[in-house]
Amino acid sequence: MRYILRWSLTQGPKCIALLVGCAMTLQGVVPQGWHLAGSKPESYEAGTDSQAAYNDHPSAYLKSTEAVSNGFGTLMQEFAADKYAGKRLCLSAFVKSEDIKDWAGLWMRVDKGAKSVAFDNMENRSIKGTTGWQRYQVILDVPQDATGIFFGVLLSGTGQVWMNDVKFEVVGSDVPPTGGPGAAQRSEPVNLEFDNP
Repeated sequence: MRYILRWSLTQGPKCIALLVGCAMTLQGVVPQGWHLAGSKPESYEAGTDSQAAYNDHPSAYLKSTEAVSNGFGTLMQEFAADKYAGKRLCLSAFVKSEDIKDWAGLWMRVDKGAKSVAFDNMENRSIKGTTGWQRYQVILDVPQDATGIFFGVLLSGTGQVWMNDVKFEVVGSDVPPTGGPGAAQRSEPVNLEFDNP
């Protein structure tokens, strides 16, 4: 990096601007309100990518930083279930992928205390390989006595996934849930458009 910086200083302002622009495109800092977790979080990186914008908002990304043969990473957050208690909740987002060797997907889990009462991670309809922007959704029932909702995007193995336009909507009983049974700190999700890196 020192050599590149020395070379850029000898090449003038255009080169410096290009390097600064590249550095700002991919920010390897987890977006505000989100955190990196999973079975091998140390093998993954998450951040925002302004070059992969969708609907005029930057995207969040999750990518492997080394070969991962067994394990996953997730970019996630959690919030209190009170607002959605007794309702059917749809988590949707636009996702694109690159070189996913195993699989990726949106996921959501509903907890009652320390017990999971509903869960879906799209494993049975997962994202694989390289894909363009597509809308995906996870739909779960939130019991009246639920305490927390956890959600995010996960990546199993190697590759990269981008996520944008994350939404939560209450849906009617005519919309079938995508998953079933399977003490949050926030009252609702935050930074769903990744405008606050």
